[in-house]
Formats: sequence, structure tokens, C-alpha cells
Amino acid sequence: MTSSPPKTALPATDAVVAPEDDLDEAPNDVEMSLFDHLDELRQRLFYSVIAVGVGIVGCFVVVKHIVELLEIPAQGAKFLQLSPGEYFFVSMKVAGYSGLLLASPFILYQIIMFVTPGLTRRERRLMAPIVLGSSVLFFAGLGFAYIALIPAALNFFINYGADVVEQLWSIDRYFEFVLLLLFSTGLAFQVPVLQLLLALLGIVDSDTMVKGWRYVLLGAAILGAVLTPSTDPVTQSLLGGAVLFLYFGGIGLVKLSGR
Repeated sequence: MTSSPPKTALPATDAVVAPEDDLDEAPNDVEMSLFDHLDELRQRLFYSVIAVGVGIVGCFVVVKHIVELLEIPAQGAKFLQLSPGEYFFVSMKVAGYSGLLLASPFILYQIIMFVTPGLTRRERRLMAPIVLGSSVLFFAGLGFAYIALIPAALNFFINYGADVVEQLWSIDRYFEFVLLLLFSTGLAFQVPVLQLLLALLGIVDSDTMVKGWRYVLLGAAILGAVLTPSTDPVTQSLLGGAVLFLYFGGIGLVKLSGR
């Protein structure tokens, strides 16, 4: 009997090696037509509007408690209703802002779900920390305005005219001042997120940010003057100083990211 020739192993070069995941490719990339994108956008806008409506209705039910909370920084000043229905419209305004604030996480979720299919793996990894950081900074801005900016501004106005006028304020003007200052401060606190996005996109690096500190100082002063609804120097200085602190903190984040 003749024995069969021994089997030889295939050379290593013939082995199939599975390619590694490309971070610059979008996983599960599904081709969608323009009409499909528009339909998905319509659905997510509809869900967001429903969430805002539910938030506004819920806040309007407890609007009296929200109004009392926002009146605390006024330090006992008396509020006047200068026209019929003024407090009602103020309640609607407060409920609207509060409902939008409550619905903002759901709206942000809808935005993420809409843009995520078109992002690469690398971009998706960055999405979660950026969104989380942006949300934390926005609510930190609200807290900073409520605890520091609003009391400082009101204290300045109260003390400035204490010997001349009695503190009787229009409730509509007061809440317009408070709500605008809250949301403008929340937006101003997004500076580090903007810096990180610009660095990750390769538009600017940390060294360039450090070199431009003089322009940032001027910009912070202008931003403090534009975003604050009052003209007192205390509020503008506090907000401008907070923006500067956040800017240099953003530089630290950019350096940690290696940019």
C-alpha cells in the first residue's frame, strides 16, 4: 500500500485577517432618501413640541411655587401689577421658560438620535461627553445666575436708590430681567464646549487660545455687557469674570485632549 502524501499547511500569507474597525466610517450605514430624512425630522420635531407642551402645562400647574422661588433674590421688594392680567401673562411666561427647560433633555435626545446615524465611530465616541458637559455647564450657569448674579444686581439697584425711592417693582419687568439673565448666563457657560469642538475639528489649538487671551479679555467684557439685561457694573463684571474663568478652564480641557 502506498501512503498518501502529507498535507502541507497553507502559508501564513494566505490567511484572511479581519480588518479592524475604521473609526472614520459610520457603522450600520443605511442609505436614506431626502424624503426619509425629512420624515424623520418631522417626527422628532413633533415629539419635541409635545414634550415642550407637556412641560409648560405641568409648570403652569405649579407656577405659583416657581414664581415664589424666583422672587427670593428680590430681598423683600414689593411687586405691582400695573395693568389687568399682567400677573397672568407673567405666569404664562414663567411656565413657558420653565417648561422649555424641563423638556430640554428630551429635545437634546431627539437631536442626538437624528444626527447620530450620519456620524463616524470617532464622532460618536465624542458625542456623549460633549452633550453631558454642555448640559452640566448650562445648569451650572443657571445656578450661578440665581445664586450670584441676580442677587448682586438687585442689591446694587436697591442700595443705589434706597434713600430716594421706595422699592416697588413691576412684576413683568422683574421676571423679564430674571429670566433673561438666567438663560443668557446658561448660554455663556457653553464657552468650554465651544473651545473643545473647535480644537477637535482642528480649527484652533490650545497654544493659539493662550496667545489670544487679550482679545478674550475684551470679548468677555463685551459679552458681559451684551448678555446682562441690566447696566450695572457688578453684574457685568461677575459674568465677564466667569466667562474668563471658563475660557482658561476650556484651555485646560483642550490640552488634556492633546490638541
